[in-house]
Amino acid sequence: MKVLGIESSCDETAAAVVCDASKPEERILSNVVNSQIQLHAKYGGVVPEFAARSHAKVIDLVINEALLNANCSLDDIDVIAATASPGLIGGLLVGTVCAKTISALTNKPYMAINHLEGHLLTCRLCNNIDFPFMALLTSGGHFFFIEVLGIGEYKILGKTLDDAAGECFDKVAKMLGFEYPGGVAIQKHAQFGEQNRFQFPIPLQRRHGCDVSFSGLKTAVKNLISSMNDLSYQDKCDISASFQKTVVSFIIKQLGKALKMSSHPPRTLVVTGGVAANSELRDALSTFSYQHSLNFYAPPLPLCTDNATMIAWAAIEHLSSGYPSSVI
Repeated sequence: MKVLGIESSCDETAAAVVCDASKPEERILSNVVNSQIQLHAKYGGVVPEFAARSHAKVIDLVINEALLNANCSLDDIDVIAATASPGLIGGLLVGTVCAKTISALTNKPYMAINHLEGHLLTCRLCNNIDFPFMALLTSGGHFFFIEVLGIGEYKILGKTLDDAAGECFDKVAKMLGFEYPGGVAIQKHAQFGEQNRFQFPIPLQRRHGCDVSFSGLKTAVKNLISSMNDLSYQDKCDISASFQKTVVSFIIKQLGKALKMSSHPPRTLVVTGGVAANSELRDALSTFSYQHSLNFYAPPLPLCTDNATMIAWAAIEHLSSGYPSSVI
């Protein structure tokens, strides 16, 4: 079975061809991503209207490249899958209308895929991980601790009460005058900083459960910057390192609570989403997993951020399991 996946929920126009081979290394036949980072960099974040226009301009080229790289044509494709939610409505419309048009013209089935489900199942695309497993899904717009019991069976244990971790990274980076995307900039400058120089508050220490909140931390960084005159480069690096350490420490603290809340004690911990590319977080999660006798998996860096392979694979998972496509 070959699936053409299309992803256009935010600022990356992506298409991929994925098959249901038994060996993970044989599944991804092509993976094409057209990034809009340069388009949005001067604004310090994604501008939805510009993103949608860019998707419309390049989506046919991206799909053609994905088919060419996979050495196949639309005749060889069995299913067309596209991200249907959540995301920026303009971008989603470009991808879904394109997918439905191809479906109608070729008489191939169309499947609507949830973007977050695509992220969650990436680990099974790359590693054949068994259910159940615990997942930390963290990106620019989302943050969840999820117990993954099976295809279509997801139990949310905790979520952000305000900002997502990725959004917080982007906003702090903008305060410090760093380039977009902020998460990459914070990690780069944190390497040269002293992570214990500034003590930022860890949120929700008296609250039960494993929900997270990042708005207060963002405000604490803003107040610190306002109280300092003419930040030096070293000041910025130290703030980056101290901020990153606080975020990672907070996530690990709440993850410990999530583990205790799981109904089926997991054997595996998975991190996915754009923030999963952060090396400090990956290292901390790896250590946590070792301490709690868990297997730990993180996607390859190109599959942490938005891509279409995860969308195509989610479609294959649904088809293989007999569950209908669920857009949640």
